[in-house]
Amino acid sequence: MNRYGRALRHRNYRLFFAGQGTSLIGTWLTRFAMGYETYELSHSAWLLGLVAFFGQAPTAIVAPFAGVLVDRWNRHRTLVITQVFAMLQSAALALFAITGLMTVWHLLVLGAVQAVINAFDMPARQSFVRQMVDDRADLPNAIALNSALVNVSRVIGPMVAAGLVAVAGVGGCFAVDAASYLAVIASLLAMRVAPQPVRAHSGHVIAQMRDGFRYIRQLPVARAVLVLIAITGAFGGAYMSLLPAYAEGTLQGGAKTLGWLMGAGGAGAVVGVMILAGRDGVAGLEHVVAGCALTLGIGLIALELAPSAWIAAPILFVVGAALIVQYSATNTLLQSTVDEDKLGRVMSLYLLAVFAGAPVGALLEGSLANVIGPVHTFALAGLACVVCSLVFRGSLPAARDSTGSR
Repeated sequence: MNRYGRALRHRNYRLFFAGQGTSLIGTWLTRFAMGYETYELSHSAWLLGLVAFFGQAPTAIVAPFAGVLVDRWNRHRTLVITQVFAMLQSAALALFAITGLMTVWHLLVLGAVQAVINAFDMPARQSFVRQMVDDRADLPNAIALNSALVNVSRVIGPMVAAGLVAVAGVGGCFAVDAASYLAVIASLLAMRVAPQPVRAHSGHVIAQMRDGFRYIRQLPVARAVLVLIAITGAFGGAYMSLLPAYAEGTLQGGAKTLGWLMGAGGAGAVVGVMILAGRDGVAGLEHVVAGCALTLGIGLIALELAPSAWIAAPILFVVGAALIVQYSATNTLLQSTVDEDKLGRVMSLYLLAVFAGAPVGALLEGSLANVIGPVHTFALAGLACVVCSLVFRGSLPAARDSTGSR
């Protein structure tokens, strides 16, 4: 197995990879359909931001509590349960869309339901990677491959969704997503998972959550990258929520244009994480995080110079690469340095950083885009990312000194 696919030599990870590959394409069908349907129903950039906010904010609120419970529970069983509930949520979206009953309120409420499910699913999924990969040396490769899988589906999903909307409407996208969960559920049930040591359940959830915060404060580099993705997630990570308004309003396109723009960002992310997958070890990843935040900001500013989709797509390729590599590098740093009994809580803090920033950014940028337009909103967000990157880079020497060899 070459260096880009080392983690695939582990049977459980191969099963996970195959099941996820099918399910994630369905997930991107739903993400495309929710944004497209929101704009078709409302023609409001502010409501696009509001739907994105409800689809992510509950994850940020619930994740710190969920992380404590994930450290107590059987992670494999937790994942099976979350996938079943996610399948039912997508089926409900399909039902409302196919029957013609769909409103923006349905999208808001069901998006929030999925966000609560994600609050439990994501820390369980991230921390379960260690159980699927027997050799810890292959862990960074497994994390990068998982990110690549997410973003291959991000390329394929919107393009398939654009065609599916024309043939079967948004209801078809939601229905296919619901069916796709069967693949990941089957892959999880087929795994042979070694029993894990019984974790102590003593202590209040709030007290154990505080222990997680105290623990991460002892790791200044880890703490710094978490703060950076929270801030850049708020300014730069929310760009996806405005793409429907940008595609249809600024560029005067439709579903096809939106599909190409989303696909371009996904393609860039795939290329970026595959480069990351070829790295050996975690040395220097903090500099990768800083460079990606800077590139993200410059890319968003450059959209001011994009009068057509042909120019915007290559820029979004770079933006997608920078954003996802920043997230993946942060994820790898955390999973490679955190103690096993704290992993669920630390990964929930990672999710808090991502999902607290992005929905707030989506809401604020949706409101701002209603006044100045999406493209100028992108430029202001990009400028903020550039400033944050430079501040973070300047803080790195002090953080390294305080962590010693970490």
